[in-house]
Amino acid sequence: MLHRPLLRHLLVLAGYVVVTLVFMWPLPANLATSLTGPPTGDTGVYVWNVWIFQHELLEHGGFPLFTTHVFSLGPRVDLAQHNYTPLAGLLGVPLVPLVGIVAAFNLIFLFQIVLAAYTMYLLARDVAGDGLPAWLGGLVFAFAPALVARGTAHFSLVAAAPLPLFVLLLRVIDRSGRRAHMIALGATLAWAAYSDPYYGVYCLLLGAWHLAAHSVTVRIVPGPSSSGWLKGAVDAWVLISAALVAWIVATDGAVLPVGPWRLGLKSLHTPVLSLTVAAAVRLALRKRPALTWHATREFRTLLQLSPYGAVTAVILLSPILVALAGRMFEGRFVPPPVLWRSSMPGVDLLAFLLPNPNHPLVRPWTTAWLTAQPGGFVENVASIPLVVLAAIVAALLATRISAWGYWMGLAAVAGSFALGPFVRVAGINLYVPTPWALARYVPVLEQARAPARFTALTSMAVAALAALAFGALLQRFPQWRGRLIAGFSLLLAFELLPAPRPLYEARSSHVYDIVAADPRDVRVLELPFGVRDGLSSFGNFNASTQFNQTRHGKRLVGGYLSRVTPRRVETIERYPVLKALMTLSAGEPLPPELEEQARERAPGFVRNVYLGYVVVAHRRAPRELVDFAVRVLDLELVAESETRTLYRPRRSGSSDQLTVPATPPPGR
Repeated sequence: MLHRPLLRHLLVLAGYVVVTLVFMWPLPANLATSLTGPPTGDTGVYVWNVWIFQHELLEHGGFPLFTTHVFSLGPRVDLAQHNYTPLAGLLGVPLVPLVGIVAAFNLIFLFQIVLAAYTMYLLARDVAGDGLPAWLGGLVFAFAPALVARGTAHFSLVAAAPLPLFVLLLRVIDRSGRRAHMIALGATLAWAAYSDPYYGVYCLLLGAWHLAAHSVTVRIVPGPSSSGWLKGAVDAWVLISAALVAWIVATDGAVLPVGPWRLGLKSLHTPVLSLTVAAAVRLALRKRPALTWHATREFRTLLQLSPYGAVTAVILLSPILVALAGRMFEGRFVPPPVLWRSSMPGVDLLAFLLPNPNHPLVRPWTTAWLTAQPGGFVENVASIPLVVLAAIVAALLATRISAWGYWMGLAAVAGSFALGPFVRVAGINLYVPTPWALARYVPVLEQARAPARFTALTSMAVAALAALAFGALLQRFPQWRGRLIAGFSLLLAFELLPAPRPLYEARSSHVYDIVAADPRDVRVLELPFGVRDGLSSFGNFNASTQFNQTRHGKRLVGGYLSRVTPRRVETIERYPVLKALMTLSAGEPLPPELEEQARERAPGFVRNVYLGYVVVAHRRAPRELVDFAVRVLDLELVAESETRTLYRPRRSGSSDQLTVPATPPPGR
């Protein structure tokens, strides 16, 4: 007979499994044929991540952090800066041979949702006590609108289970002071980083927040005594800045000559920054926050044990860290740019108060607006469940809970970061700088360049607050316990419901079976052709190319990775044939001299790269591109389907040896 604690945990897990199957319907009935995101977008690359991991490990017997299956014209690719999701790949090793790549990917996706709910339950149980409030806290986190929306494109961010577990272990270390728990914390940090690099950064931020909670006290005190002239000067600063902002809004600004220079007063960024700082200084002259530092026992314990966690994390992350060090040493590291005015925006402030955009009743009238915002739908979903907001407000009015400050502060900090560098409301940029305007320059934190993804931390803090609020209301009004439980559960389940989930067909064209059946180690070129990463695009590469590779298994000429070095782009462009194909794929006119070079070198190109097949996505490929490729590469038709046309060169190479030009061809 099972022990009661074990039985309780099994029941909790079973409950989350049932809810996941219902909320994700009809995906569970279409595991092998459908995906929750289009294979032509990021979803296709995440499926490829799972496939390439087991393919390199099992079929090539190599280390799965490296591959020659994309960008195969150059040296092997290391995936250290690619959003690779190696833990999902590891889970796929036994699954892919059994059920196929699509079903394996979907099973891993569903498992990660259940796991996120369960680890949040464990944290909520530690924060608010066991029972239904903790279980609902897990539900609020795993099916937070922001995380559900990520399950249409950014699947690595669905693997959020390490975040609540990291905070739980911090709380456990506070009480136990044991090295074993700190080692587990380091392992959880590695788990988070292997799930998504952003989550590794977020765990470090959570650790800093936890240390600050044990060492810093914030009080609001009267401002320093100051003379009247100082207050007058600050007031003048506020008025001048406000007048400048109003003038630019009213007149669209101007460019003013100042001696030999020209002063541009067209943008609101700097004037609003000046107004914001002036207003903050003026407020500080009246009331200001006073910080008091005191090293508590918990603070000292965490610092003393932190080397054990750090060493554990470094050991477990050593494959990635060594690869990153190699990139830096060889000059191949691609840093994300951190810009002042044009840095990546965050979510709209209004998005936090929208009803759940994933709900079938709300989806039709919120999708268009969210999609029109910078970054599109997925990057702008941030809704806090209205049932949770109502419960938090009711609990604040009816009870006093000492743990509120920690979680409300975390929600506020993460939420302010999620807004991005400047506040937007209802699609209007107010140019008001946020804390992220400065935090994005902090080393390590700068690697989390997409601020909207801080909604994962906001969702975790809101889930903890939900558990606290539900539990407090049940204790405050025991006579209404049954009605409160029924009301919370039904309303929350209704509001969070994302089913039926829109599904996308996950089948590749049958022409790839011909490619897969070819025993030769040939390369495949897909048209339109290009090179793409998370920061730039050359030509017109589509993620479906790598998704289709999971069916045919041959090496690709181009590809997509989260970060691509300029050197790889240069390697591609050294081939006039490929440079011409990229130009035409982008819809640009082909210079006559480049066309002539491509025609002259095409026979040697086909032979040297051992080009076996050219696949044309004929709904996306310009007619000029197809005609050029057929003519220059001397292609013959092999097969055709509704979406793809398969060609092969009439004369191909006879070995897989590749000659890469050491220098750009003349005339480039």
